[in-house]
Amino acid sequence: MFDIYTIIFLALAVFIFLRLRSVLGQRTGRERPPFDPYTPRETGRTGSDNVVSLPGRTQRAEPAAPAETEEEAAERWKGVAEPGTPLAAGLSAIRGGDASFDPGHFIAGAKAAYEMIVTAYAEGDRATLRNLLSKEVYDGFEAAIRDRESRGEKVETRFVGIDKADLTGAEVRDGNAHVTIRFVSQLVSVTRGRNGEVVDGNAEAVTDVTDVWTFSRNLGSRDPNWKLVATEAGQ
Repeated sequence: MFDIYTIIFLALAVFIFLRLRSVLGQRTGRERPPFDPYTPRETGRTGSDNVVSLPGRTQRAEPAAPAETEEEAAERWKGVAEPGTPLAAGLSAIRGGDASFDPGHFIAGAKAAYEMIVTAYAEGDRATLRNLLSKEVYDGFEAAIRDRESRGEKVETRFVGIDKADLTGAEVRDGNAHVTIRFVSQLVSVTRGRNGEVVDGNAEAVTDVTDVWTFSRNLGSRDPNWKLVATEAGQ
C-alpha cells in the first residue's frame, strides 16, 4: 500500500505520481527575478523566491495527530532533527496538524519533484512545468525559456543525482506548514548556440549545485497539494 507522499509524487505527468504534503511557502520579502537554475552562481549569492505548484491527488488531508511528549517527539525525529531545536519543534507542529506527515517520505517526494522541475526547465518542457508551477512562477520560467529560444540556444542536461537532501527548517505559520530542504545535486549541463557552439557550461564536466527550496501546505485545507514557494541558491 502506497503512503500519501509516494502517491503525490507518482501522480506527476503520465508516468509518475507525486505526493508532497506541504504547500510551499510564502513570500519572504527577498523576491528577485525568475529563478534560472542554469545561470552561473556566485558564492553567497541567493536566487529568487518563487512559487512552484506541484500536482495534487484525490485523497483528503489526514486529521491532526494527538500532542506528543518531548520523549515521543525526540524518538520520532531521531536522525532528522536534534531534540529541542526549532526544526524538531516545527516538525512536531506540522505533525500536530497532519497525522500522516513523515519527513522521510516527504524528502523522497521532494527529491523527485526537484529533479523533474530542473530537468523540465532545461528541456523547455512547458507542459510538465505548467503542471508543476503556479502561474506566477510558470510565467517566469516560460519567459526564460522563450528568451533562450529567441537566441536559438538549447540546453543539454544530464541529471547525475542528488547527493544530499537535508531538512533545514520547519514551522507552522498562519495555518500553513513550511518545510525547507537543502539539496546538493550534480548536473552535467551545456548550452549551445544556433550552430551548436558551446556558449555556456561544459558537456564533459559534472557541476555541483546547491539549492534551498521551501515547501508549504495549508493544514486546514482539504486540498492536499504541496507547493514550492521559495527557492534560492545555497552555499
